[in-house]
Amino acid sequence: MLAELDTTESAALADLEAAGDAAALEAWRIEWLGSKGRLKSLMGRMKDVDPGDRPAFGQRMNAMKKLLEAAFAERKAAGDAAPSGPAIDVTEPGIPMGLGQRHIISRTIAEILEVFARMGFESATGPEVEDEWHNFTALNVPESHPAREPIDNFYLDGGGMLRSQTSTVQIRVLETTPPPVRIVAAGRVYRPDTHDATHFSMFHQVEGLWVDRGVTMVDLKSALLGFAHAYFGEEAEVRMRPSFFPFTEPSAEVDMKMRIKGQWQWVELGGCGLVDPNVLTAVGLDPEEWSGFAFGLGVERIAMRKYGIADIRWLFENDARFLRQF
Repeated sequence: MLAELDTTESAALADLEAAGDAAALEAWRIEWLGSKGRLKSLMGRMKDVDPGDRPAFGQRMNAMKKLLEAAFAERKAAGDAAPSGPAIDVTEPGIPMGLGQRHIISRTIAEILEVFARMGFESATGPEVEDEWHNFTALNVPESHPAREPIDNFYLDGGGMLRSQTSTVQIRVLETTPPPVRIVAAGRVYRPDTHDATHFSMFHQVEGLWVDRGVTMVDLKSALLGFAHAYFGEEAEVRMRPSFFPFTEPSAEVDMKMRIKGQWQWVELGGCGLVDPNVLTAVGLDPEEWSGFAFGLGVERIAMRKYGIADIRWLFENDARFLRQF
């Protein structure tokens, strides 16, 4: 019987070595160490052993049981520590990365700023979190004006707001820089509009400002016409339609004729006008000595018209399949 135990132990260890995965290890445990396993069956044969050999048989059985349990625990621990999944072949070539490119909005802004830089306009920036003085009051927008209503703005707890126009930059520049001033400012603005094909709660504007002695509407239209020719082509035209803005007087809507799907069409791009004397007074300038013009253009509107994009929401979904077209 003792010799049979030696053979059984060798067979058990061989089976354990052949177990190649976690399922096979568990099957081996049930077969050999389970409550109805082969070791339990061998213990039941104690009654068939000669009484004089029973102590030696029992000791050998206990030693074999401990050995097999220890061997099983070692194999199981080694399997748990092994990394899961397929091994990584570090010599295999990686997935090639495509070349990146600037977002169409960033590229459009850079192109617009570059055109105005050639006309002598310096780039300026301002904060997106503003106060009502720079966003409204200094721009000649009275407290009773509907444009200041909470339904049309993002007011912040504790005061302040997200700017609703880049015109705030012209106030900040004029507060710190004596004229003559010729700047163009681009950046994000925020209005609680319902998202649809032509509206978004965050969009981009380009604001232009020229303050000097003797600035007239002729200078304004010349600057806008120069931009239209440089950006849209020599056939582009500019027209102005009378309008009203609190911070300019007189004021006009700006239309530009641009090529869309092979045809030249008039497209409204923003507003403009001569700087209202009250705005100059608010920043400490004498409107009898200084004059100026200002204009604001919608960046998304320019990009959409130039590239034939039908829905403003596509510009902000970050779908690479769409963005790679431009």
